[in-house]
Amino acid sequence: MPAVRVVFYEGDDGVAPAQKALMALRTAGELRAFAKCMVRIERLAQMGHELRRPEADHLRDGIYELRARRGRVNYRVLYFFHGREVAVLTDVLTKEGAVPEAAILRAMAARKRYRAAPAAHTLGV
Repeated sequence: MPAVRVVFYEGDDGVAPAQKALMALRTAGELRAFAKCMVRIERLAQMGHELRRPEADHLRDGIYELRARRGRVNYRVLYFFHGREVAVLTDVLTKEGAVPEAAILRAMAARKRYRAAPAAHTLGV
């Protein structure tokens, strides 16, 4: 199984939206939801492109979602691949119905910026 390196996308403003959302879950005491999301991220690191439903799904145009559920709340971590070695986490959201179009468009814009300058948009690099 091909492992990938998982990184957080960092915007031009120095904020990593996915990391910020995960830390907000943790800070709010949603430790089980946080843990379930982290388990999915670890599975992505282990399985890479081979991770499939029900843990992950392709949304469209190269944007994917990791899926975690805590009670009645569905958490989605949006990501894309950069080559075969790197998965880039862009956003975390809760989902009741379909993933909002605006979230997919944000992930697509993040992918474009990341591809232009990976080091400038990787948290901690």
